[in-house]
Amino acid sequence: MTESTLFELAFFCAAPFWALLILAPGRRLTDRIAASPLPLLPVIAVYLALAVPVFPQLWAAVLHPDLAGFQQLMTLGGGAGAIWAQVIAWDLFLGQWMYREARTLGIHSLIMGPLLAFTVLLSPFGLLLFLALRAAHRSRHRPTPPHGTTAPGGAAPAATVDSGTF
Repeated sequence: MTESTLFELAFFCAAPFWALLILAPGRRLTDRIAASPLPLLPVIAVYLALAVPVFPQLWAAVLHPDLAGFQQLMTLGGGAGAIWAQVIAWDLFLGQWMYREARTLGIHSLIMGPLLAFTVLLSPFGLLLFLALRAAHRSRHRPTPPHGTTAPGGAAPAATVDSGTF
């Protein structure tokens, strides 16, 4: 398989899972896909097929990152393709997390669908928008104790840690 074919394959391996997250929210299959690391495996396989042949250059670029090193890596078909496949895998992982978090919080799929589609294209912007939406949603839906009340024993309420958040 050529580097060009593998480059294209990276996205096509992830696209069906994105389609489920965006177009079929709340379905049992979609929820299972969103909770599983298995959708990442085909993209990771493409990444490995592209990265292994250029591993010395890839390793040098990540071990001592600088712009010139990454520019040189990107001139290699396998280098550019490996970076692309890594981005595709990360974006899918991020999309799965956003989907699960939105379902937990009860954010409507008509809001999440376009946001997930935007995340496919420009994940950092999509993530920032989602984090802002999530924060706004949490602040609107956080139960507030009646004025002047405290936790049992007169202490201020203890902070909780949510392991499913950043």
